[in-house]
Amino acid sequence: MKILCVFGKNAYGDPSRGPGIEYESFIPAIKRLGHEVIFFDSWDRRKYQNFAELNQALLNIVFVERPNIILIVQRLYEIWIETLDILKRMNDVVTIYWATDDSWKYSECSRLIGKYYDGIITTYPGVLSKYYNDGIRNVLLLQWAANAECLQEPLPSSSCVYPVSFIGTAHGSRKKWIKKLANRGIYINCFGYGWENGVIDERHFKKIIRESIISINFANSKGENQIKARTFEVPGYGGFLLTQKAKYIDKYYIDGKEIVIFDNLDDMINKIKYYLAHPNERDKIALAGFQRTKREHTYDKRMYDLINFALSLKKRKNELKNENANKPIIVNNLYEKHRITPLMAILRKILIFLFSAIFGSERGPRAARRFLFELCWRLCKDSVYSSKGIPGRIFYKES
Repeated sequence: MKILCVFGKNAYGDPSRGPGIEYESFIPAIKRLGHEVIFFDSWDRRKYQNFAELNQALLNIVFVERPNIILIVQRLYEIWIETLDILKRMNDVVTIYWATDDSWKYSECSRLIGKYYDGIITTYPGVLSKYYNDGIRNVLLLQWAANAECLQEPLPSSSCVYPVSFIGTAHGSRKKWIKKLANRGIYINCFGYGWENGVIDERHFKKIIRESIISINFANSKGENQIKARTFEVPGYGGFLLTQKAKYIDKYYIDGKEIVIFDNLDDMINKIKYYLAHPNERDKIALAGFQRTKREHTYDKRMYDLINFALSLKKRKNELKNENANKPIIVNNLYEKHRITPLMAILRKILIFLFSAIFGSERGPRAARRFLFELCWRLCKDSVYSSKGIPGRIFYKES
C-alpha cells in the first residue's frame, strides 16, 4: 500500500531545530509495517514562494503517485480546505489528519478543518465529545509513542553519567523552572534548541536519556498540561521518567511503578532527591516503564491502528462512491483568491512595525502573524484555512 506523509522533515519546519518527531518516527514505522512511503514536506517555507505553490505541488504529487492514504500533520493553514475538499472527493484515497495539540488547538484548528478530512487522529481524550457534537464522527484516539528501533533497556543508576537531565526546547517557562531548581541546589543538564548545549542528534538523544539517573519532562503547554512524545520516549529509550502531571497520563503508565509524576516545584525537588538517594527503587521503576513501553507504546503499534482505521474509512468511502469524484478540478481561481492586494501589503508593514516596536525585530513579525491569526479564526472561522485566508496571504514567511 502507498502512503503519502505530509508534514515537516524538521521540527516546526526549521532546520536549526533538527528532525521532527513525525518524520523520524511515523515514516520508519510505516515502512516496517511493509508499506511504501512518499514524503511531502509541507512545513519548509523555503521550497515555495507562497501557499498557492505549496498546494499545487501537493495536488500534483497526489495525481501522479495516487496514494491509498494521505497522512497530514497540519501546523497552521498551509494546506487549504479547498485542497482537502479536492482530495476528499477522490474515491481511491483517504485523508487522515493527525491533530497534535487538541488540548488547546481544537477550537482554533481541528474543529474548523476536521470536516474536510476523511478521518481524524486525536491524542487528547477530552475532545472526543467535542468532535461528535460538532458533527465530526470519524475520529480515533491514539497517542504519541516511542520509536521501536530506538528501544533500549535501562542502565543501573551506578552506570549513569548524568544525575538529572532535560531534553527539549528552551521555552520561557522551562527556563524559569530550571533556574528555580538551580537556586534550590538542583542542577539539570539541559539539551535542545535554545540551551547552551544546543540541539542533539538521535544517537546522542538516546544516549543521554539512558545515561541519566533521572530524565525530566515538562508537560506545560498553551492551556492545560499535555501528554507529550517525551512521556513515551524516556522510558522506551532506557530512562527513568520524572514528568509533570498531565490529564489522562494514568491511562498509559502507573505513577510510582512505571514512571514518577510531580505536581509542583517542591514535589519535583523532593522526588529528585529521593530517587537519587534510592537507586534500587529508581532502577526498578525504569525497567517497568521500559517493559510497558515496549509492550504497548511504540509507533509501529500506533501506525498499525492508524492504517486499519484509514482502511475502514476507505472501504466505506468506496461503497458510497462520490459522484463528483471524476468532475474536472479547477484551481486557478483559488490562486487568484490567494493574491496579496496593495491594502494587505500595507497592513503587513503596519503590523510588523507595531509588533516589532513592542517585541523586537526577531519576535515582532511572529507576534504580528499570531495576532492576525487569532483575530481571523474567531471572525472568519474555517475560511482562515482557505486560499483567501488573510494570515496565509500576507504571512507566508514571518519576516
